[in-house]
Amino acid sequence: MAEISASMVMDLRQRTGLGMMECKKALTEAGGDLAKAEELLRIKSGARASKAAARVASEGVVGAYLAADGKSGAMVEINCETDFVARNEDFARFAREVAEVIAAQAPADIAALGALPLAGGTVESARQALVQKLGENISLRRFERFTTTGSLAQYLHGGARIGVTVDFSGGDAAVGKDVAMHVAAGAAPGATRPVAVSRADVAPDVIEKERAIYTAQAAESGKPADIVAKMVEGRINKFLAEVTLLGQPFVKNPDDTVEKHLKAKGATVRSFTLYVVGEGIEKRKDDFAAEVAAMAKA
Repeated sequence: MAEISASMVMDLRQRTGLGMMECKKALTEAGGDLAKAEELLRIKSGARASKAAARVASEGVVGAYLAADGKSGAMVEINCETDFVARNEDFARFAREVAEVIAAQAPADIAALGALPLAGGTVESARQALVQKLGENISLRRFERFTTTGSLAQYLHGGARIGVTVDFSGGDAAVGKDVAMHVAAGAAPGATRPVAVSRADVAPDVIEKERAIYTAQAAESGKPADIVAKMVEGRINKFLAEVTLLGQPFVKNPDDTVEKHLKAKGATVRSFTLYVVGEGIEKRKDDFAAEVAAMAKA
C-alpha cells in the first residue's frame, strides 16, 4: 500500500477544501492516487451535499452589488446552516459575485439564476462546490434587481445579515446612505420597521384592519359616536406615521421626521427594499441534553 504523506493530504485538502481526515481516508482508499482520491471525495461530498439539502439553512448573508454609476444594482439572500459559515470569506464572496451576476443578467427566477455563468461554470455549480467545501447546505433564497433614473444607495449591517437598497432622487450619496441606514435600524428588536414610503403606499386592507381594531377598542369607552370617530382617526394617523418611512423620526436626528430631513436636503425617496437574513424561516432548536440522553440509552 502506498505511503500517504502529510504533503499529499495537504495537497488534496487544498484542492477540495475538505477535512484532513476525510482527505487521508480518500487517499488511502485510492492507493495514494491523488486524482482518484479527489474523484472519490467529489462523489462522497456530492452525497453529503444531497443530505445537507434536507437541513435547515436559516443563517447566511445578504449579497449586494451597486454599479459605479449608481443606476443599477441587486441584492440576494443566500442561506447556510451556521453563523460560522456565514462569516466565511468564500461564502461572502460568493454572495457578492451572485449579486453582480443578477445585476448584469436580470434572471427571471432562482432557477434561471442558477443557470447563469459564474467562475468558469454556473451559479449552481459554484453553489455545489461551496457546499462540498464548507460542508453545509447553501441555498439561494430570494433576490431583487434594481434600475432607476435617479440614484441607488445600499447599506449592509450586522455582518451583512441586514441589507437595504434605496431608490432616491436629489441630494447626494450621503442622503441615500443615511436613509438606507434608517431603514436597516427599523429591523432592530423593539424598533418599528417601515412598511411603505408614504401613507399613500400603505395597502388599504392593512389600514382597514387597523381601523376595525381601533373602532372596537374605542367603542368600549362608551363615548359618543362622533368622539369615537375622532379617536379612531387619531389612532390611524399615529399608526401611519409609525409604519411609513417618511413619517418616522429620523434615526440620526429624532427631532425631525425622515420627510423633513429629505426636504431639507432636496431629496425624495421612490422605494426601498429591506432583507433580513432568515426572516420567516423556522430555525432548528437543538436539545443537546435530549441528544446525550438518547445516545446513552442507545
